[in-house]
Amino acid sequence: MVERGQIRDRARSTQVIDYSGLRYGKITPTDIDGLIEYKDKAYIFIEYKSGKAEMPYGQRIALERLVDNLRKPAILIHASHEHPETEDIDGANAIAESIYYKGKWHLRGFVTVKSVIDSFLESIG
Repeated sequence: MVERGQIRDRARSTQVIDYSGLRYGKITPTDIDGLIEYKDKAYIFIEYKSGKAEMPYGQRIALERLVDNLRKPAILIHASHEHPETEDIDGANAIAESIYYKGKWHLRGFVTVKSVIDSFLESIG
């Protein structure tokens, strides 16, 4: 039995989904690296990128619109990590480069994803 939040099936986690057959004009599906639905009060979306990589335009727009259209408080965290592909990423201690909240991006950096989530949850009560 694995602890909550840990990888349950490592072999399955390495499978890649080919979205090429789901193209609608220039639009193809995107993924979400992390989602927390918190006690029917709020949503937290997390997108991890290696180094200082930016989110692709389409992914950023899709996730911004998703956050904007929810009826409960929601944030989108763009996080960075420096782990090579052969190492697991520590999601809690990755750096929150920027946070999308109430229609605007706020730069952070040098703050962990965990600390941003903890502050957000504290702010909503």
